[in-house]
Amino acid sequence: MKVTIIIFIVNLWIVNGVKNDFSTIDKLRNDLLELKDVSIEKKFQERSDNDVYDKILKLYDSYGNKIDNEMPNIGRGHLSSLSSLWLWSRAQNDMRILNGLYDSFRQKLHDNIQKKQTFNLQQWIIFSDVILSDPNVAVPNALKRISDLIIKDTLFIHAFKEVSAQICNENQSPQQVLYNLYTTIALAEIKGCAMMQFSYTLLRLYKNGTFEEEINKTFRDYGTRTSETLVAVRTAMAFAPSDLWKCDPQIQEEGKTYEEMKNLFQGYIVNEVDLNREQSCFKSCGSYEYSQVHGCFDNKYCKQQRKCNGKVLHCQYVDADMWICPSEKNSHRRYEYIEYENGKQFGQKNTCTRPTIKVDSWWRWIFWHCSYCMCYCDEDHPESDRYFNLRDVTSDIANNKVVTGVKLVKKNHMVHLQIQEGKLLARGEIDQSSVTWKPVDNFTITDNNVLKNRDFHSLSWDRRAIDLDDLVGKDDQLLTGVRFKLIGAHLNFEIRVTPFNFTSGLLNKPMEMSVWISNDNTDMTTHTNQLGPRTEFNTKELDVSTKTKAPNFPDTKTNQFLHFNPTDLKKDAAQTTIPFIDIQPVYTDPPFPLSGAGIYHKGRDGFGGYIAPKIMTYNFAKHLHADLPPPVPIIGLNDIPQ
Repeated sequence: MKVTIIIFIVNLWIVNGVKNDFSTIDKLRNDLLELKDVSIEKKFQERSDNDVYDKILKLYDSYGNKIDNEMPNIGRGHLSSLSSLWLWSRAQNDMRILNGLYDSFRQKLHDNIQKKQTFNLQQWIIFSDVILSDPNVAVPNALKRISDLIIKDTLFIHAFKEVSAQICNENQSPQQVLYNLYTTIALAEIKGCAMMQFSYTLLRLYKNGTFEEEINKTFRDYGTRTSETLVAVRTAMAFAPSDLWKCDPQIQEEGKTYEEMKNLFQGYIVNEVDLNREQSCFKSCGSYEYSQVHGCFDNKYCKQQRKCNGKVLHCQYVDADMWICPSEKNSHRRYEYIEYENGKQFGQKNTCTRPTIKVDSWWRWIFWHCSYCMCYCDEDHPESDRYFNLRDVTSDIANNKVVTGVKLVKKNHMVHLQIQEGKLLARGEIDQSSVTWKPVDNFTITDNNVLKNRDFHSLSWDRRAIDLDDLVGKDDQLLTGVRFKLIGAHLNFEIRVTPFNFTSGLLNKPMEMSVWISNDNTDMTTHTNQLGPRTEFNTKELDVSTKTKAPNFPDTKTNQFLHFNPTDLKKDAAQTTIPFIDIQPVYTDPPFPLSGAGIYHKGRDGFGGYIAPKIMTYNFAKHLHADLPPPVPIIGLNDIPQ
């Protein structure tokens, strides 16, 4: 006796010898492609036999559960910066059709499998006909329209341009937005193809036909769309930057969006008689490049102002006599403005709230003029904001945690790096429930066993440079730490990176394989170095950072440095140290693994700007692939003897 057995294999695209480092969405795609429908003997093709249908329903219900578990948050508010993009709005219309049908599909599966409702074949056949051929909502037509938007209308290129112009609306890098856009579209397509695959399986059983031509066309179209979409998104991602930085807030608020390095470097009026031990006036103001206050001669103006108990630097003569408006007693400023008799004015008159003080230089005998000088005060005292934490700030690599965000914090007059960390999962995902900001190591310079130049750096006039760098690890490394260190007189930024296995999501021997990387170039580095010597970004003669009404933008590049400086004499009487510190947190939403981080300056012409951190998101482009061999034809095995 011979029995005819027909084995029906749907989407059997088996990938042999291909590495398994797919992104999560592409792994789901390949799971769908490898999904095998049951082998059905001829006797089970009768419509009355519900066991076969039940097995198919369970197969697709299980696959739907996998989608729900592995992609729970895709498309939920992560693409708001594309809301004004017309092409994306058109794509969303078709995706709503696909998602609406898929929700109905999942509900029907749930009713049959979970609620044990009676299987109604006719209702399923009607639903399958809607999926495949309804003139308004057919899945093949919706998928074709989305594909045309991607390929013919270059959706990903337009999205890249749009997100670059809307960078402030997302806590995502442009590259990350493109990845999330691809994932959102691919998920809708996977749902659509799953419904088509299910429908053809059902119709084949119901109508006792092969549907070979229709199924092969579905395979070909799906393979073409997938390949073209992957090329499109990877091309766009190649041009899209991975940098993520924080735009200005609507309102700058000290302590919430920025910090100022107070009592660091400041303009200071002092008579030359107090700048030498002999209390002489033999020299000129310009002779005092590096001095200190030695006394208060005859209790003159020096008695009415706060003494500079540190270094007095770069003095200059402006005019003999002046009017000074002192700042309020609780202010970190010394003066609101200084007006000289020759008409020169330092600072702004409209900020003065106290009576002005007339200050005059004088003659000692007839030969020596004791002049008041305009100098800079560098005073290291308990209320001076001049310290930077040099300790390591690292994620908990022992528990597979990586850095997902960075910010700068000022506590106890010290600037700290702070990190957000989260647990790394398979295929570059982050466990959102594990994401937290790691507390700052809030020590003070007077604590036991705290050493200068090991635990902290103290800014001073001759040690006030900070290096500006973008640092990125290798392709198989993720960011697991940040810190500041000293290179000569420069404060230098450094990152720690750790290798990882993309497929498993496990850090690779993190205690042994983690490394610190930095750019150790200086302004004296020879030109034989690939980057060449560091170049200085000018911060001289600038106004207070918060006075600009225009937004600040990044204006430095890697391998530069800048000096902390007092503000411009004319604009602010040199009463403020610039740049300020941007303390807004820089993190990804949704949480995303990072490949690097950096320190940069953002500002506007004429203003002091801000020192700020940036992060670089991990590049998923190399994990976006689906190996799609030609579809396996339907196989008929006849006359197999028993």
